[in-house]
Amino acid sequence: MSSLQEDYSQLVASLSSPKGQHQLKLLSFSVVMNNFLLLALADTRQLQLLHFWLLLGIYLAALLGNGLISTAVACDHRLHTPMYFFLLNLALLDLGCISTTLPKAMANALWHTRAISYAGCAAQVFFLLFLLSAETFLLTIMSYDRYIAICKPL
Repeated sequence: MSSLQEDYSQLVASLSSPKGQHQLKLLSFSVVMNNFLLLALADTRQLQLLHFWLLLGIYLAALLGNGLISTAVACDHRLHTPMYFFLLNLALLDLGCISTTLPKAMANALWHTRAISYAGCAAQVFFLLFLLSAETFLLTIMSYDRYIAICKPL
């Protein structure tokens, strides 16, 4: 316990000197940035609600379309071919892409907020880049598969 008291007294003594006062002023003006402010889609409340409903419609359409593709490929045994396997994976990747950013945009439009945490922003960027690069890779593989099927049939 005495070492804590000694450390505290040394800190108080160092801050009471002129150099210590300058350091104290520098410390008191430091700013920690843990949130970003996103650019608002609209300024008026009516337009924000319109954006929310449009984004919700887009999100539900993407969920429905990709869900139907996934269900059809998984349930029908005639669709268990390599191209439909790729299509299933593409639908799942698309669900991941749209679920990365659209819910936060809808929440911001509905609750009239613009803030996003640094960790949330970093997570969105990471997942979006990962999923988009996986989609690009998968589309490349699909196009090569079609090239082989057309130009060099079995």
